[in-house]
Amino acid sequence: MSPGSTGAPVTGPDEAERRRVQQRTLRAVVVSQVLGGAGLAAGISVGALLAQQMLGTDALSGLPTAVYTLGSALAAYLVGRYTQRLGRRLGLAAGFVAGGLGAGGVVVAAVAGSVPLFFASLLVYGSGTATNMQARYAGTDLALPERRGSAISVALVSTTLGAVAGPNLIDPLGSLATRLGIPALAGPFLLAAVAYTLAGTMLFVLLRPDPLLLAQRWELKAEAREGQPAVIPKPGPGAVAGAAVMVLTQIAMVAIMTMTPVHMRAHHLPLGAVGLVIGLHIGAMYLPSPVTGWLVDRFGRIPLAIASGVTLLASGVVAAAAPGGSLGLIVLALMLLGLGWNFGLISGTALVVDATVPENRARTQGSIDVLIALAGAGGGAASGVVMSATSFAGLSLASSFLALLLVPALLRTRGAAV
Repeated sequence: MSPGSTGAPVTGPDEAERRRVQQRTLRAVVVSQVLGGAGLAAGISVGALLAQQMLGTDALSGLPTAVYTLGSALAAYLVGRYTQRLGRRLGLAAGFVAGGLGAGGVVVAAVAGSVPLFFASLLVYGSGTATNMQARYAGTDLALPERRGSAISVALVSTTLGAVAGPNLIDPLGSLATRLGIPALAGPFLLAAVAYTLAGTMLFVLLRPDPLLLAQRWELKAEAREGQPAVIPKPGPGAVAGAAVMVLTQIAMVAIMTMTPVHMRAHHLPLGAVGLVIGLHIGAMYLPSPVTGWLVDRFGRIPLAIASGVTLLASGVVAAAAPGGSLGLIVLALMLLGLGWNFGLISGTALVVDATVPENRARTQGSIDVLIALAGAGGGAASGVVMSATSFAGLSLASSFLALLLVPALLRTRGAAV
């Protein structure tokens, strides 16, 4: 296939087999994403609060997000390369199990009061976050182009159950942790350790045959029949547009999300309210996915990417205007934040899949997810500093206007987008 290919679907000699494997793949992805969602919710919900407790300062409470997203960046690179060589099954399973080990390390660090172990474990815990994100690609390897948005949405919406349940289990998990002699805020990481390990195990067992390896085999057979040379083409330019959408979306979302629990606790809102807000935020990140996927397939990638920027702008304005104790407005702001991220992730992912072929897909996806993770790390690290220097309103406004950069970025690349 020539460089810059639009990534037409790989169809082998048996179309019925393609459909069968695609359905089996989607079922495996659903199971892993339900478990993975519960695992990623721990760091989002209480990571900043646990750091605040261990470090005794608000200014550094954004560091956990920065550290585990930095770990996510490293894992995205490694999982992408590993997956390109050995397939989705082994790459994703290894990433999830590593994330489970990291979550367990966070619990041990909280018990021992060890700040170095805490941050080292968060770095490894980030592997689960990266793998949970990369699992969304597994359902696209054998999907038809007009169904890629919907295939991506299956992975994301499946995350909803675990991701929404996780934050709302903060209180009972905290009680369980206390009974076990563990700090209450480390309770959600107990759930993450179990959930990530199970997600990796289920993918290892269920993801057979491997969709990426099967797509690669069919592609090579098709090229051999057509007499084409066996070369690895470069990704098409639409990958740049997709990467830009997802990177800017990630920065804006992570910055506001990270400091919302700290902002709420500063205004004496209870821990249960924090769990409610983050749970609804995560629900908005994932639950609209079937509709978003359909919109992306029906109306195109670029219009939904622009809608992402507009929605993130609205979120930042609402968050900045909301009084500190106004739970309703904070909920609205965080739900808009999640929805804007959802629009950007699905449209951006579809652009990347369209611009790649099986021979370069996993490697390219891993590299782009590195950029996304680094963007999240930067947003998380800067969020505490910006809020301390200005206010939560200042942080929200800065993040929302950053989202407006999506529009010129898309206009700049619209001619190259596929």
